[in-house]
Amino acid sequence: MNKQKKQYGLWPSPIAPINLARGIKFNDVAWDHEGSLVWHERRSDRGVLVVQPPDGQAPRDLNNDYNVRAGVGYGGGDFTVGHGHVYFVEAKSGRIYRQPTHAGTAQPITPAFGSAASPAISPDGRHLLFVHTYERQEAIGIVDVEGQSWPRKLISGDDFYMQPCWHPDGQRIAWIAWNHPQMPWDGTTLYLGTLNHEGDGSLMGDTVPIIGDTNTSIFQPQFSPDGRYLAYVSDESGWWHLYIYDLESGDHRVLTGGEAEHAAPAWVQGVRTHGFSPDSKSIFFLRNQDGFIGLWQVDVATKLQTRIRIGAEYTWLEQVAVAPTGNSVALIASGARTPSRVITYDIDGGTRVLRRSLPEDLHPKTYALPQPITWEGLDGGEIHGIFYAPQSKAYDGIGKPPLMVLVHGGPTGQRGANFDSQAQFFTSRGWGVLQVNYRGSTGYGRAYRDMLKGNWGIYDVQDAVSGAQHLVDDGHADSGKLVIMGGSAGGFTVLKALEDHPGFFKAGINLFGVANQFTLVADTHKFEERYSDSLLGSLPGAADVYRERSPIFFAYKIQDPIAVFQGEDDKVVPRDQSDEIVAALQRNGVPHEYHLYPGEGHGFRKTETIEKFYTSLEKFLKQYVVFS
Repeated sequence: MNKQKKQYGLWPSPIAPINLARGIKFNDVAWDHEGSLVWHERRSDRGVLVVQPPDGQAPRDLNNDYNVRAGVGYGGGDFTVGHGHVYFVEAKSGRIYRQPTHAGTAQPITPAFGSAASPAISPDGRHLLFVHTYERQEAIGIVDVEGQSWPRKLISGDDFYMQPCWHPDGQRIAWIAWNHPQMPWDGTTLYLGTLNHEGDGSLMGDTVPIIGDTNTSIFQPQFSPDGRYLAYVSDESGWWHLYIYDLESGDHRVLTGGEAEHAAPAWVQGVRTHGFSPDSKSIFFLRNQDGFIGLWQVDVATKLQTRIRIGAEYTWLEQVAVAPTGNSVALIASGARTPSRVITYDIDGGTRVLRRSLPEDLHPKTYALPQPITWEGLDGGEIHGIFYAPQSKAYDGIGKPPLMVLVHGGPTGQRGANFDSQAQFFTSRGWGVLQVNYRGSTGYGRAYRDMLKGNWGIYDVQDAVSGAQHLVDDGHADSGKLVIMGGSAGGFTVLKALEDHPGFFKAGINLFGVANQFTLVADTHKFEERYSDSLLGSLPGAADVYRERSPIFFAYKIQDPIAVFQGEDDKVVPRDQSDEIVAALQRNGVPHEYHLYPGEGHGFRKTETIEKFYTSLEKFLKQYVVFS
C-alpha cells in the first residue's frame, strides 16, 4: 500500500476521542481458593467486579448495584476473594460488603463511617483484616466475615498503613507502616504481630519491627503457603529487590539483583509485584528494567531465576496473582500495540486472554512502538525517557513532526512500555511523543529517584527541555512546534517550563497542575500534605523556596498559549490552583482556554469528560501549534 503525503499533525486518525473515553481500565485481579478468578474494571466513573468461574463458563459481573472503589488515600485495595466470597469496598459509604462468588446478594459487614481498603481474608475464612481511615486517623482493623460483631481496631499510632496479610496459622499478621514526612517510597517499616483471640473478636499481642526505617522503602509483605518465610521488597541496596525472611532463624536473604526494580511506588493501596507458588518453593515476580516489565520466577533455595515467556506482545505487567493450586498466574498485561488485558499464564497450557479493555479492531501498525532513550541534561548527567515516532498505515509526513512532551505526575512516577492510548492519540495524528522520566522518577534506582529532593521545579523542568532539544537536534522534531503537557505534578512542570523557558514551547497543556505551593500543602489530602518537605523543604524555614517554586507568583513570565483543564471536585489539587493561574493569564492577556469539569476529581473518569477533553485538546493544538 502506497502511503499519502500529508502534513505532520494533520493525519486523519482512526483513534477518535470517544475511543479513549470508552475503554475499560483494569485495576486488580485475585483468585479464590476454589479456582474462581475475580478482577476489577473501571467503566467510566464506576468500579465493577467481574467473576470468571473455575468451570470455564463465561465471566459475569458480580452485581450492578455497587460502585466498587476504596477510598483510603488515592484508592486501591478495592477487594479480595476467598472461601467462595468476594469482599469489596463500596465507594460512597466506604463500607466493606460480602457477596458469594456464585449466587447471592451483597451484605455490608462494616458500618458506614470513614473508609476502608485492602481487605485480607484469614486462612480459616472467619475474619477480615483491613486498612481504615476516619477523621485523619488510620488504622488496621479486624471484623468477622459476617459482620455480626462491631469491627475492632487492631493497630494504630502510625500515620499510614498498607498491605496487611495473614500467616497460614491464622495467628500472625504482617503489615507496612510509615509516618510523616516520609512517603512510602522514602521509608517504611515491616511489622510482624501476633493476635490474641478473645471471644468473637481479636486483639493484638506482641508486635515486632522486622526490617525498614525512615531511609529504606519496604514493600508488599507476603507469607509463604508453608508458613516458613515472609517475602518482601526492599531498596536497601539502592534498587527495589526481593527478599525473604526466615521466620524460624530470623535470617534475611536477597533473591534478586542487578539494576532493575521489583516493586512500584505505593501511590495506592493493594499494589502487588510478587507471589509465592503454592508449594512455597518459588516466587513469581515482576522485573522492571528501563520501563519494560517481564514476569520471572525465582527458586527460593537456589536463587535461580527464570524468565517466563508469556508472549512478546506483553511489555508491561501489573498485579501478579498466583493461583492457590496448580501452576497458573493471573496478570494485567499490555504492550505498545496491545491494549490492556486480563490474562492467565499456565505452565502447561500457555497464555489465555480473559478480558480485553478495547475492541482491538485496529491494525497493530496503527500504533507506534516505544523506544527507551537517554540524553544529557542541561547540567550534565544521564536522563531517561520513552520516545514514540509518528506512526500511520496510510500517511507519511511532510517536513518534521511536532513534538508532544508528556510529563508524568507524582512527581514520583514513571512512563513505561505499557499500552498508552494518550501517546497513540498523538502519534496516529503525526506527532512525535517524548515521555520524560526526569530525575526523580521511579524505575531507575533510588539514587535517581532521590535526585528531585530539593529540586522539584528545577530538574523536572530542565529534563523536559533538554529532552525536547535532544530530539530536535537529532532531526526528530520541529523546533517551532514543541508542546509540553502534564497533570498534577506534571502540570506544575508545564507551568514552570513556560515561565522559565518562554518561547521554547509553542504551547502548554496543564491538567490540574500545582500553581501555589503554599496553598497546596494547606489544602491537599493527608497522604501528600508533607510530601513537599522533601521536594522543597519544611515550612516556615523554606518559605522563600516555596515562593520561588510557585508558578502563580511568576505567571507574568508566561507568554505562550496554554490550555488548563480541571476537575471541580479535585481534593488533591483543588480548583483554586487553576482558578488563580487562569486569572493571571487573563490579566496578562495570554492566549488560553479553561475547561472545568463538574463531578470530576483528581484525574478524569467519566466517559463524557474524557471525550470532551480530547476533542478540546485537538482543537487547541490545531489552532495554536499545527496551523500557526
